[in-house]
Amino acid sequence: MKTKSSRRDFLSLGLALPVAGVASSLGVREKTEFSQTTLRPTSGVQLAYRTLGGTGLKITSVGFGCMITSDPSVIERAADLGITYFDTARGYQHGNNERMVGAALKRKRKDVVLSTKSGAGSKAGGLEELDTGLRELGTDYVDIWYLHGKDAPGEIPDDLFEAQRIAKQQGKIRFAGVSTHEVKAMVPLLVEKRAIDVVLLTYNFSMGHDLDASIDLAHKNGLGVVAMKVMAGGFRKTKPSDPLYPKLRREGTMLAALKWVLRNPNVATTVPSMTDMDQLDENLKAMAQPYSPNEEKLLTAQLEHITPLYCRMCGECRGTCAKGLPVANVLRYLTYADGYGQFALAREEYRRLPRELAEVRCGDCEQCTVKCPYGVQVTARLARAQELLA
Repeated sequence: MKTKSSRRDFLSLGLALPVAGVASSLGVREKTEFSQTTLRPTSGVQLAYRTLGGTGLKITSVGFGCMITSDPSVIERAADLGITYFDTARGYQHGNNERMVGAALKRKRKDVVLSTKSGAGSKAGGLEELDTGLRELGTDYVDIWYLHGKDAPGEIPDDLFEAQRIAKQQGKIRFAGVSTHEVKAMVPLLVEKRAIDVVLLTYNFSMGHDLDASIDLAHKNGLGVVAMKVMAGGFRKTKPSDPLYPKLRREGTMLAALKWVLRNPNVATTVPSMTDMDQLDENLKAMAQPYSPNEEKLLTAQLEHITPLYCRMCGECRGTCAKGLPVANVLRYLTYADGYGQFALAREEYRRLPRELAEVRCGDCEQCTVKCPYGVQVTARLARAQELLA
């Protein structure tokens, strides 16, 4: 099948261009109105700062995504080294992640920007989850409160924005945000609503130019942009027994992926997952080291290897499964297991599917109605998710 983004097409988008020409080829500007970067050494670490849209918050361009972190000492060390942005959510680790993050950051609470999220679908439910989150975090307020995982306009009724407005009035949050995987569909809506301050969105090297216009739109309208899923599936936890292990675990690939995101000055910060000190040390280098031609080659090779595996969450498969499966969501759950090594998280997310969808088996269909324009082997990946997680 001919895919929309072949290796040759991707190279033409600038990934394999000489580093001096990369910024212009991607439409990345050197200077922007809301993003400013400076460097200073802290404990031998160089830290880069950018301004989070119209909030005025100056934060490190590498933040800390706490979703799969189980060792609080990694969070504590990150804060001690100067990372200033930390992200958690009410639903992470069965609700226990907020408690751990709050304890780990207790000494540094006034020095960091702390965000959490609620997946509630109503004003009352959201405000209740926020109160619970504040208790677990051990703080009177969070700097940013996101409406979590909103991937379609119908998933954000106006009363959720009202909940954020109330929380601001009560002093429980400083700024309001939305997290989304469906960037092209949601950013224009969020800009039009003018109800939030920050958008947390999916962005990584596998997407090439695709999301630049959406990120630029958010930035021009004063929204702070935070990038998640920056490692394009991670694959840091690939096992040696996996045939792709030597390719997916090439040294420096994940650091290159993080640097790729940081080349876009309209991205204020990033929230890569970090589970140990080695990952923390590697990710910190992204703020001090330039993106190199060799790293372009690494990512070009990585794209070839992950193309059959990794869903770019472009949204083009929405509604195309004859059985009604939310294809992109199921593929994302599988990535938690295969890419991040988080089987329990993957199964937990999968089991939230309605029973009739959780019981679907792709092997029962004579022909798959889903065609990925980027080359993901949808039938095989969904079948693996069903076998592994159901």
